[in-house]
Amino acid sequence: MLAHYHGQIFNASEIAGSLGITAPTVKKYLDILSGTFMVRQLQPWHANIKKRQIKSPKIYMRDSGIYHRLLQTASDEDILINPKLGASWEGFAMEQIIQKKGVDSSDCYFWGVHGQAELDLLVVKNGKKVGYEFKYSDQPKVTKSMQKAIDTLGLDGFSVVYPGDTDFELSDGIQAVSL
Repeated sequence: MLAHYHGQIFNASEIAGSLGITAPTVKKYLDILSGTFMVRQLQPWHANIKKRQIKSPKIYMRDSGIYHRLLQTASDEDILINPKLGASWEGFAMEQIIQKKGVDSSDCYFWGVHGQAELDLLVVKNGKKVGYEFKYSDQPKVTKSMQKAIDTLGLDGFSVVYPGDTDFELSDGIQAVSL
């Protein structure tokens, strides 16, 4: 069940109802999986704005091989035609960025305003806020959501991580970065 929530807001009550157990029990199991580094719970960042921000964590399977096995994708072709391809890329690229940058999990967040804007990864470290979006696309584009995140959060940097070969500037303050 958790594999189907990969890259999404975690809803313990929904899973609890499906399994016939309580939401606190589901949260305890999720904490165990997080403690064994199977699942990443990405906590929401709250800015001081007058909009309704997302308050529940997002979850990601940390090992993309296990994630793909749970989705029953046996080959590269299966992954490329799976509707969860974008979420798979987001989780894989996020783990790589966090490891490469040497960021502690407690410095990693996501940010979102219901129905308006979202940021896949927000790293808050040494007084700086850097945002990341993960796009499985040959030519990523700047979106309104990206601009809103930069303006609202006052980011010190913003990168769109994509599977291409070269880094380039998408617009003022937004870089497309090859994984």
